[in-house]
Amino acid sequence: MDGDIFSSIGSTAQVDGKVLQTFQKSFGQVQHILDQNRLLINEINQNHESKIPDNLSRNVGLIRELNNNIRRVVDLYADLSSSVTKSVDVSSEADSGGSFKSNGKASQKRIRSGFH
Repeated sequence: MDGDIFSSIGSTAQVDGKVLQTFQKSFGQVQHILDQNRLLINEINQNHESKIPDNLSRNVGLIRELNNNIRRVVDLYADLSSSVTKSVDVSSEADSGGSFKSNGKASQKRIRSGFH
């Protein structure tokens, strides 16, 4: 019985470590993209204020790059959300001891409190 408790704690710590690494990596990437966006926005604003035709036409490409960066940030947050959801599911299975069916697969039953 004690072995079950310690293996559960070990797997939870492993999951937490992976989640922390995922957070750090994702937030680092997001911060880098947001820093790039700040520079792009500054350049777009300067080009717009200059009213020089070449600068204004350059803004088209800069705005496309800005939009792509925003899409990348959204994707990173979506991936992060998915990772957290998976790790919470794994962690809660580890905490509950994980119930297994006769075929060896983990049961996916969830109890929802407050819903009848």
